[in-house]
Amino acid sequence: MIHSFHLANLAATSTVRALVRPPTARTTTGLRHAECLAMMRLGSPPVSRERLQLGRIAMFAEWEDETALERFLADDRLGRQLDRGWHVRLRFLRRYGQLAALPDLPPRAGRADRDEPVVAVTIARLELPQLFRFLRWGRPVERLVANHPGTTFATAAIRPPRTFSTFSVWRTVGEMTDMVHGRGDVPEAHTHAVAMAEQHRKDFHHESTFMRFRPLSEHGTWQGRRLLPG
Repeated sequence: MIHSFHLANLAATSTVRALVRPPTARTTTGLRHAECLAMMRLGSPPVSRERLQLGRIAMFAEWEDETALERFLADDRLGRQLDRGWHVRLRFLRRYGQLAALPDLPPRAGRADRDEPVVAVTIARLELPQLFRFLRWGRPVERLVANHPGTTFATAAIRPPRTFSTFSVWRTVGEMTDMVHGRGDVPEAHTHAVAMAEQHRKDFHHESTFMRFRPLSEHGTWQGRRLLPG
Protein backbone atom coordinates (compact mmCIF):
# COMPACT_ATOMS: atom_id res chain seq x y z
CA MET A 1 0.00 0.00 0.00
CA ILE A 2 1.17 3.53 -0.83
CA HIS A 3 -0.32 7.01 -0.41
CA SER A 4 -0.01 10.18 -2.44
CA PHE A 5 -0.87 13.84 -2.08
CA HIS A 6 -1.40 15.99 -5.19
CA LEU A 7 -1.63 19.73 -5.93
CA ALA A 8 -2.59 21.15 -9.31
CA ASN A 9 -4.04 24.18 -11.03
CA LEU A 10 -7.29 23.25 -12.78
CA ALA A 11 -10.19 24.98 -14.41
CA ALA A 12 -12.86 25.61 -11.78
CA THR A 13 -15.27 23.33 -13.65
CA SER A 14 -12.77 20.47 -13.47
CA THR A 15 -12.26 20.97 -9.74
CA VAL A 16 -16.02 21.00 -9.11
CA ARG A 17 -16.40 17.82 -11.18
CA ALA A 18 -13.74 16.11 -9.05
CA LEU A 19 -15.38 17.29 -5.80
CA VAL A 20 -18.76 15.94 -6.89
CA ARG A 21 -17.51 12.75 -8.54
CA PRO A 22 -14.06 11.83 -7.23
CA PRO A 23 -12.28 8.72 -8.47
CA THR A 24 -13.26 5.60 -6.53
CA ALA A 25 -12.14 2.00 -6.21
CA ARG A 26 -14.98 1.09 -8.59
CA THR A 27 -13.86 3.49 -11.32
CA THR A 28 -10.08 3.35 -10.88
CA THR A 29 -8.15 0.08 -10.76
CA GLY A 30 -5.84 -0.13 -7.76
CA LEU A 31 -7.29 2.88 -5.95
CA ARG A 32 -8.44 2.21 -2.40
CA HIS A 33 -9.74 5.69 -1.55
CA ALA A 34 -9.39 9.30 -2.70
CA GLU A 35 -10.29 12.67 -1.19
CA CYS A 36 -10.62 15.52 -3.70
CA LEU A 37 -10.74 19.03 -2.25
CA ALA A 38 -10.46 22.66 -3.30
CA MET A 39 -7.40 24.37 -1.89
CA MET A 40 -7.58 27.19 0.63
CA ARG A 41 -4.97 29.40 2.25
CA LEU A 42 -4.21 28.59 5.87
CA GLY A 43 -5.45 31.31 8.20
CA SER A 44 -7.49 33.11 5.53
CA PRO A 45 -10.74 34.92 6.45
CA PRO A 46 -13.75 32.58 6.80
CA VAL A 47 -15.60 34.23 3.91
CA SER A 48 -13.16 34.99 1.10
CA ARG A 49 -11.95 33.79 -2.28
CA GLU A 50 -8.84 32.42 -0.55
CA ARG A 51 -11.02 30.09 1.53
CA LEU A 52 -12.37 28.22 -1.51
CA GLN A 53 -9.94 28.23 -4.43
CA LEU A 54 -11.76 26.32 -7.14
CA GLY A 55 -8.88 26.91 -9.55
CA ARG A 56 -6.61 24.76 -7.38
CA ILE A 57 -7.23 21.15 -6.41
CA ALA A 58 -5.71 18.92 -3.74
CA MET A 59 -6.11 15.15 -3.74
CA PHE A 60 -5.09 12.64 -1.08
CA ALA A 61 -5.21 9.01 -2.16
CA GLU A 62 -4.51 5.49 -0.96
CA TRP A 63 -3.35 2.96 -3.57
CA GLU A 64 -2.75 -0.76 -3.75
CA ASP A 65 0.73 -0.06 -5.09
CA GLU A 66 2.81 2.46 -7.02
CA THR A 67 1.92 0.87 -10.35
CA ALA A 68 -1.76 1.74 -9.78
CA LEU A 69 -0.83 5.38 -9.10
CA GLU A 70 1.30 5.61 -12.22
CA ARG A 71 -1.46 4.05 -14.33
CA PHE A 72 -3.94 6.62 -12.99
CA LEU A 73 -1.61 9.51 -13.81
CA ALA A 74 -1.07 8.21 -17.35
CA ASP A 75 -4.54 7.00 -18.33
CA ASP A 76 -7.21 8.77 -16.30
CA ARG A 77 -8.61 12.17 -17.32
CA LEU A 78 -8.20 13.67 -13.85
CA GLY A 79 -4.93 11.82 -13.38
CA ARG A 80 -3.39 13.43 -16.45
CA GLN A 81 -4.40 16.86 -15.15
CA LEU A 82 -2.87 16.11 -11.76
CA ASP A 83 0.28 14.82 -13.41
CA ARG A 84 0.93 18.34 -14.74
CA GLY A 85 1.05 19.61 -11.15
CA TRP A 86 2.98 18.36 -8.12
CA HIS A 87 2.68 15.27 -5.95
CA VAL A 88 4.52 13.39 -3.25
CA ARG A 89 4.47 9.62 -2.70
CA LEU A 90 4.20 8.60 0.92
CA ARG A 91 4.76 5.68 3.29
CA PHE A 92 2.29 5.60 6.18
CA LEU A 93 3.78 5.71 9.69
CA ARG A 94 0.99 6.32 12.20
CA ARG A 95 -2.38 7.89 12.84
CA TYR A 96 -4.42 9.45 15.61
CA GLY A 97 -8.17 9.12 15.15
CA GLN A 98 -9.74 7.26 12.26
CA LEU A 99 -11.90 7.69 9.17
CA ALA A 100 -14.44 5.11 8.07
CA ALA A 101 -13.12 5.58 4.52
CA LEU A 102 -9.63 4.39 5.59
CA PRO A 103 -10.42 1.30 7.66
CA ASP A 104 -7.16 -0.59 7.04
CA LEU A 105 -4.71 1.91 8.51
CA PRO A 106 -3.30 0.61 11.81
CA PRO A 107 -2.52 3.02 14.64
CA ARG A 108 1.17 2.57 13.85
CA ALA A 109 2.99 0.99 10.90
CA GLY A 110 6.50 2.31 11.41
CA ARG A 111 8.76 4.60 13.40
CA ALA A 112 10.60 7.73 12.36
CA ASP A 113 13.76 9.30 13.71
CA ARG A 114 13.32 12.68 15.37
CA ASP A 115 15.64 14.31 12.81
CA GLU A 116 14.09 12.97 9.60
CA PRO A 117 11.56 14.82 7.39
CA VAL A 118 7.88 14.00 7.82
CA VAL A 119 4.61 14.83 6.05
CA ALA A 120 1.44 15.39 8.08
CA VAL A 121 -2.07 15.04 6.64
CA THR A 122 -5.28 15.70 8.55
CA ILE A 123 -8.78 14.92 7.29
CA ALA A 124 -11.88 15.84 9.29
CA ARG A 125 -15.64 15.65 8.79
CA LEU A 126 -16.99 18.67 10.61
CA GLU A 127 -20.12 18.65 12.74
CA LEU A 128 -21.81 21.60 11.04
CA PRO A 129 -23.26 23.07 14.27
CA GLN A 130 -19.64 23.32 15.48
CA LEU A 131 -18.50 25.45 12.52
CA PHE A 132 -18.00 28.71 14.42
CA ARG A 133 -16.17 26.98 17.28
CA PHE A 134 -14.00 25.21 14.74
CA LEU A 135 -13.09 28.48 13.01
CA ARG A 136 -12.46 30.29 16.28
CA TRP A 137 -9.99 27.70 17.57
CA GLY A 138 -8.73 26.38 14.25
CA ARG A 139 -7.66 29.54 12.42
CA PRO A 140 -4.92 30.44 14.97
CA VAL A 141 -3.54 26.90 14.51
CA GLU A 142 -3.60 27.37 10.75
CA ARG A 143 -1.51 30.54 11.10
CA LEU A 144 0.89 28.80 13.48
CA VAL A 145 1.52 25.96 11.03
CA ALA A 146 1.73 28.23 7.98
CA ASN A 147 4.34 30.48 9.60
CA HIS A 148 6.26 27.84 11.54
CA PRO A 149 9.99 27.75 10.75
CA GLY A 150 9.87 23.95 10.78
CA THR A 151 7.60 23.71 7.73
CA THR A 152 8.83 23.90 4.16
CA PHE A 153 5.21 23.99 2.94
CA ALA A 154 1.75 23.97 4.46
CA THR A 155 -1.71 24.31 2.99
CA ALA A 156 -5.33 23.40 3.61
CA ALA A 157 -8.23 22.24 1.49
CA ILE A 158 -11.99 21.85 1.74
CA ARG A 159 -14.82 19.90 0.18
CA PRO A 160 -18.02 21.70 1.18
CA PRO A 161 -19.90 21.48 3.31
CA ARG A 162 -17.96 19.61 6.00
CA THR A 163 -14.71 17.93 4.89
CA PHE A 164 -11.51 19.78 5.77
CA SER A 165 -7.90 18.74 5.27
CA THR A 166 -4.46 20.11 6.08
CA PHE A 167 -1.17 19.11 4.49
CA SER A 168 2.23 20.10 5.82
CA VAL A 169 5.83 19.17 5.07
CA TRP A 170 8.17 19.36 8.07
CA ARG A 171 11.95 19.52 8.10
CA THR A 172 12.03 17.14 11.05
CA VAL A 173 9.71 14.96 13.11
CA GLY A 174 10.98 16.76 16.22
CA GLU A 175 9.85 20.18 15.01
CA MET A 176 6.40 18.83 14.16
CA THR A 177 5.89 17.09 17.50
CA ASP A 178 7.12 20.17 19.37
CA MET A 179 4.46 22.21 17.55
CA VAL A 180 1.76 19.66 18.39
CA HIS A 181 2.61 19.80 22.09
CA GLY A 182 3.06 23.55 22.28
CA ARG A 183 6.83 23.53 22.70
CA GLY A 184 9.42 25.67 20.99
CA ASP A 185 10.54 29.28 20.77
CA VAL A 186 7.98 30.41 18.19
CA PRO A 187 5.19 33.00 18.51
CA GLU A 188 1.95 31.56 19.90
CA ALA A 189 3.57 28.15 20.33
CA HIS A 190 0.78 27.07 22.70
CA THR A 191 -1.95 27.51 20.07
CA HIS A 192 -2.19 23.92 18.86
CA ALA A 193 -2.19 22.40 22.34
CA VAL A 194 -4.93 24.79 23.47
CA ALA A 195 -7.07 23.98 20.42
CA MET A 196 -6.67 20.24 21.01
CA ALA A 197 -7.76 20.66 24.63
CA GLU A 198 -10.87 22.47 23.38
CA GLN A 199 -11.58 19.69 20.88
CA HIS A 200 -11.24 17.06 23.61
CA ARG A 201 -13.68 19.05 25.73
CA LYS A 202 -16.26 19.00 22.91
CA ASP A 203 -15.31 17.52 19.54
CA PHE A 204 -15.67 19.73 16.47
CA HIS A 205 -15.90 16.72 14.16
CA HIS A 206 -18.03 13.71 13.33
CA GLU A 207 -14.75 11.89 12.57
CA SER A 208 -11.17 12.96 12.04
CA THR A 209 -7.65 11.62 11.65
CA PHE A 210 -4.13 13.03 11.89
CA MET A 211 -1.66 10.96 9.87
CA ARG A 212 2.12 10.95 9.64
CA PHE A 213 3.99 9.79 6.54
CA ARG A 214 7.56 9.31 5.42
CA PRO A 215 8.03 11.11 2.06
CA LEU A 216 9.33 8.69 -0.57
CA SER A 217 9.61 10.78 -3.73
CA GLU A 218 8.58 14.18 -5.06
CA HIS A 219 7.28 14.73 -8.59
CA GLY A 220 6.89 18.06 -10.38
CA THR A 221 6.97 21.51 -8.81
CA TRP A 222 4.43 23.74 -7.09
CA GLN A 223 4.52 27.45 -7.88
CA GLY A 224 7.98 26.98 -9.36
CA ARG A 225 9.63 25.14 -6.47
CA ARG A 226 10.17 21.77 -4.85
CA LEU A 227 8.48 21.32 -1.48
CA LEU A 228 10.40 18.56 0.30
CA PRO A 229 13.39 19.55 2.45
CA GLY A 230 16.59 19.66 0.41
